[in-house]
Amino acid sequence: MSRLVRPMVLAALAACCGAALAAPVDKAPQGQLPDWAVPQSYNLAFKVDPTQKDFSGTTTIKVKLTRASDHVWLDGSELNVSKVTVTDASGKSQPGKYVSVEPKAGVVRVDFGRTLQPQEITLAFEYTAPLNAQLQGLYKVAAKGKPYTVTQMEPISARFAFPGFDQPGFKTPFDISLTVPESQTAVANTMQVKETPAGDGWKTVTFAQTVPLPTYLVAFAVGPWDIAAGPDIAPDAYRAKPLQLRGIAASGEAHRMQHVLSETPSIIHALENYYGFGYPFDKLDLLAAPDFSAGAMENPGLVTFRDWLLLLDKDSPARNVRASFNVNAHELAHMWSGDTVTLNWWNDIWLNEAFATWMQQKVTMQVHPEYRADLDRVDGAQMAMANDSLVSARKIRQPITGNGDIETAFDGITYEKGASVIGMFENYVGEKTFQKGMRAYVQKHKFGNAVADDLVSAIATAAGKGDAFKHAFNSFLNQTGVPYIATKLEQQNGKTVLHLSQSRYLPVGSAGDAQRIWGVPVCVRYGTADGSKVACEMLDKSSGSMVLAGAGKSTWVMPNANASGYYRFSLDKQALGSLVGQVGKLSDAEQLAYADAVNASFQHGDLDAGDVLTALQPLTTSKTREVATAPLDQIQWIYQNLASTDAQRARLAGWIKAAYLPRLQQLGYQRKAGESESDSLLRSSLASSLALDFKLPEVRAALLKQGEAALKPGADGRLNLAAADPDLLGDALGVAVQQHGKSAVDALMAELPKTSDPALRNGMLEGMAMAQDPAVLEQVRDFSLTKPVKVGEMARLLKEGRDTPAQRDALWQWFTAHYQPILDRTGSFAGGRLPSLAGKDGCSKAEVDRLQAFFQPRLKDAAGVDRGLAQTSEKIELCSALKEKQDASAILR
Repeated sequence: MSRLVRPMVLAALAACCGAALAAPVDKAPQGQLPDWAVPQSYNLAFKVDPTQKDFSGTTTIKVKLTRASDHVWLDGSELNVSKVTVTDASGKSQPGKYVSVEPKAGVVRVDFGRTLQPQEITLAFEYTAPLNAQLQGLYKVAAKGKPYTVTQMEPISARFAFPGFDQPGFKTPFDISLTVPESQTAVANTMQVKETPAGDGWKTVTFAQTVPLPTYLVAFAVGPWDIAAGPDIAPDAYRAKPLQLRGIAASGEAHRMQHVLSETPSIIHALENYYGFGYPFDKLDLLAAPDFSAGAMENPGLVTFRDWLLLLDKDSPARNVRASFNVNAHELAHMWSGDTVTLNWWNDIWLNEAFATWMQQKVTMQVHPEYRADLDRVDGAQMAMANDSLVSARKIRQPITGNGDIETAFDGITYEKGASVIGMFENYVGEKTFQKGMRAYVQKHKFGNAVADDLVSAIATAAGKGDAFKHAFNSFLNQTGVPYIATKLEQQNGKTVLHLSQSRYLPVGSAGDAQRIWGVPVCVRYGTADGSKVACEMLDKSSGSMVLAGAGKSTWVMPNANASGYYRFSLDKQALGSLVGQVGKLSDAEQLAYADAVNASFQHGDLDAGDVLTALQPLTTSKTREVATAPLDQIQWIYQNLASTDAQRARLAGWIKAAYLPRLQQLGYQRKAGESESDSLLRSSLASSLALDFKLPEVRAALLKQGEAALKPGADGRLNLAAADPDLLGDALGVAVQQHGKSAVDALMAELPKTSDPALRNGMLEGMAMAQDPAVLEQVRDFSLTKPVKVGEMARLLKEGRDTPAQRDALWQWFTAHYQPILDRTGSFAGGRLPSLAGKDGCSKAEVDRLQAFFQPRLKDAAGVDRGLAQTSEKIELCSALKEKQDASAILR
């Protein structure tokens, strides 16, 4: 952050003496732009032909100067600016100068040629720029051989599309017009208001002015788009007019959007009812982008998605159908948290993403309770805790020191930890009270900006809470780590008392300091004569206690009732022994928290592999898919990293077979008419794990049969991909690739360019990635860098083939030899993921050393590499320490 502080005398002289005094020289901002130049509005005019390599634009910005200056700082990257015109408040214009000061960061200085007093000025830019090839700014993609252009401005990519003040604290109205070939369709954030001929086969499409937006939410697209009308979303108590809803997809594909369009009205109504505030934009388009860097993007009025999330039919994988609803609900929740009320600076990105994640789960539970978003919340929190256990983990409110901190802030800490912390405090104050605070927050800051204190204060006011509540909430926002709650039961004066203590959870091998205090709303479930009860206490010191009313001397305690708390609890062998027999009495969410506690205690060194097998076995019989499959990842880690003998691996495979094979066989290997999505998802999870992780021959044989059928060409020479169950396509092709090697991969590589269906493409990519032969794996990795593989698909081909040290060595050799083309394809937004792409799943000191040696000289190659390197290295170190600590012989106990 760069703030300009000037002596008062200079300010006074500038005010009195005008242009006679040269403006003070300042340095290029390294964080936020100076606040003495504030944009008031934008007029954006683009000339775009998706068949070309470049586009042109004219950007006009009204800017309020609050101090005298001869220049202004703004953002622009890879823009070839041919003309700048500076017009003062009197209407006098003169040329300006556009100077790229920090090209890599995109920081630009515009020199006025004279000193201007505080006033409103107009800056006009004429420029050309390349259509981006890394899915940033205004970028170019293709579908079925036809080119399209789409935007992705978040977080700091608007600067690739137009010069401007590219940070969220500056919200202004935008006027957008697009000059495009007459045969092309143009869409943007708002409704089209005019279309006029522009000569020589061009037309100009003009759109309604937007409400105040930050640059990262500006969106438009040009191409031979296919548009499907959805049902208008009916008026309700909070919105007086029907809301136009449309689906937009590549040519010939929009008919596959009817499912998502039919689901969208229920999401909008649920959100309007919660916030007491109608959808605030003039229309709603959902666009299926042929290639995309994220899952989806909440551009108001024009929400963009990865195409597989929107293009659905009766044969779509169940996980795609469910993800479609969840992601749509997440993005539409942003219309209130992010688009209507926007963070002021990127250290508060959680105000967007955590709240959208939390709200999506609330909407899903209301509209599709069978999707069990309550369990998704617990699962997401546990994934966040795994990351938050690292010393290198970032805070929810991480200070921003550069572009890398912005680009790596879109992680599990922001989304899942943030959502879990919100849910924990919602549980503490009550849902209705929390809703009251949220409504007040949105009303107070609508169409403006907010910071964390605004939100926390709104909730505290609604709940009648004071500084202690704010301190507790902020203790989770402003420090890293996971609270680790230890419990101890005692009988005191005829009462059952539960003693509590807290520290920071740190796994074996961590260099962190365990002494840390949060304000933790601890809720415990405990046994009583007639069942169980829940007691809660705010633990804001290192230790505390609570009386368990109605508890007997031999009561049991589940230290995270309803799994509503963002914390882990310790389970020594005695505590585990008292709880393991009660697992069936716990709710589904509590059973997931129990599974995480087992895993945490194993990583903490309190339990061994034999203890884990005993503790997790009761979960495998659950009728709830999420609970039944909870043990799989932990057993798979033990199988991959700890088991070193045939007998140990056979013991683990036998455990998995006994627990899961009968259930998979009962489900069968083909989707049944009328079966639930949960059954389809369970089939997919079990088949994938049993065949590819634990390599059970029975499951591999069944999948191989489907994979071979899918690889058999028809009379037209095309593969028969429909021969495999749609939920198992990737796994079936993976087993076939492992069995047949190069011939199977060659067939899939030939088919991929002919296939536009995103679900089928995903299945083929997943199948190829499962190759085991070193030469074939190298062939697959080489293929990931070629044109038939979209930029957003590349990682799918590189995520597998790293189970053994030999496989990881081969991947390392390939990655380092192809580092530059990988970097060229991924772009700046993916910089933080590069070390993980190279070193993920490593488990030895040698792997840490080579990762550090390679990336330390390359930290400036892309923003975020430093954080990605720290976290990947620490994960490898912790894996190695745990492997050394644990005794593999316990597997056979």
